[in-house]
Amino acid sequence: MSKVSIGLRGWRFEEDDVFGEDGALKPLAQMPPEARQRVSRLTAIIGNACDACWLSEDEKADCNVARVVYGEPMGEVLLCDDHEPDFLYWFREAGGDEYAGEVALQEYFHQWFADGGRAPDGYANLEHVEEEPDALPEAPESGEIEPLEEELKGMDEEEREALDVDLSDLDL
Repeated sequence: MSKVSIGLRGWRFEEDDVFGEDGALKPLAQMPPEARQRVSRLTAIIGNACDACWLSEDEKADCNVARVVYGEPMGEVLLCDDHEPDFLYWFREAGGDEYAGEVALQEYFHQWFADGGRAPDGYANLEHVEEEPDALPEAPESGEIEPLEEELKGMDEEEREALDVDLSDLDL
């Protein structure tokens, strides 16, 4: 199977870890722990504003919607297409790779960006390859992954705790 992104580019999942044979999202309990944590976090961040826009705009309404996610759950960096090169530059050229795998990555990128850090004009963006995008379910713009939201709402507190995933950002 191949690696896929769900809703936002950046976080990659083994297709068979998150989708069943019928092509639908698997129940959380059937996903490996890391995939479960990231997929559940996506329900809270899809549709959110780009962090870099948010740091540089006076009004949240002026921010672009994030299209890319980097970092670890609960410390992720959300970026629009315009600001992805800034993050890539910071990560590759300005020492950001030192924080790879750490929740603190978000804090350090925000500080660098707020202090005026930017990629040089023309800095290369990642080329995201979309192979058979129509074969995957569409992610809604609203920030909800409906089957997952319904599954979580249908669970009692004990079942949600057994998932060992931070769901504090969700309205359940």
